[in-house]
Amino acid sequence: MIKELLENFNPLDYIGWLVLIASTISFVVSFSSYPAIILVALKKNLMDKSSDRSSHKGTVPNLGGIGIYLSIVVSITITGATLDTKILLLILGGITILFFLGLKDDILILSPRKKFIGQLLAAFLLIVFTDTRIHGLSGIFEITIMPYWLSVLFTLFVYLLIINAFNLIDGVDGLAGMLALMASSFFGIVFYLYNDISMLVLAASAIGALVPFLVFNFSKRRKMFMGDSGSMILGFIIAVFAVRFIDASEGSGSSLFHTSSPIISVAILFFPLLDTLRIFFIRIVVHKKSPFSADNNHLHHRFLSCGFSHIQTTATIVSINIVLIFISYFGRNLDINWQLLLLLASGAILYSLYFLYDWLKGR
Repeated sequence: MIKELLENFNPLDYIGWLVLIASTISFVVSFSSYPAIILVALKKNLMDKSSDRSSHKGTVPNLGGIGIYLSIVVSITITGATLDTKILLLILGGITILFFLGLKDDILILSPRKKFIGQLLAAFLLIVFTDTRIHGLSGIFEITIMPYWLSVLFTLFVYLLIINAFNLIDGVDGLAGMLALMASSFFGIVFYLYNDISMLVLAASAIGALVPFLVFNFSKRRKMFMGDSGSMILGFIIAVFAVRFIDASEGSGSSLFHTSSPIISVAILFFPLLDTLRIFFIRIVVHKKSPFSADNNHLHHRFLSCGFSHIQTTATIVSINIVLIFISYFGRNLDINWQLLLLLASGAILYSLYFLYDWLKGR
């Protein structure tokens, strides 16, 4: 009976149930794991200690990535059996590689080179074995279809950029988690419209894992950071969403975002990409040092220096990013290059308002 049920099971008939089950399992595993993780971190002194560049004081457990990893793995293992198991298994393999690399970096120290190699391996295996890649840019700068080798290299670059972007912005309470929650929600809506149930369930699992983490991340008494293990996992999953979305949109001329998917993806990821490219420019060009060296030049540090609290900084950044998503959505019928110009101009103006705020405050 069970065999016949599985053979005749059509995920499209049970979308609501799959999303509910995946998010519930992820939520329960995530929420129930954090008290134990905090206890172990306290007993074994596995803490993040404040330094001159820290935006927090004292010591805080930085093993939140363990709960995020466990909840997503358990959720996908249970619900993914009836979905696209090939891509889900490769995604689980990828986040497992990044989880253990990040965990080592959270507990000890891992060189940027080793993290880079692990990120490259996780992304390369997924691209090659599923052929999920960015084939073109929908006409941005007249680029439509790229040769296979260039498509693979460009997709690898996108993975590395997004993974490290989420890793770098994890410096203020709730920022990386809220941006990942926002991105998972918007991509989840897109995958629902596209009937991509596997990615929708993965998005639901990520949302279920993030909500409990954010409760602890914002907590004053039982605060926890996600650490590199959590930020790299989330960056990888969001990169999967972006690449899958662009690939699916460009592969169908009738898709809703056929001529706008790259711009919509950039809008969803605008702040992480903006801050990463900005910080790399400052470190490499201005300060002549490694782009991975730590400093206080991130945009979220600028918000804090203007007098914003952690919650205010996170709320402001996420709110601006949501506005940019809607701007890109309503401008999706423009020429693709005009869409890009509109997004860049809007983002530059909105994220520069804090300079005006700081200036007015100092008058």
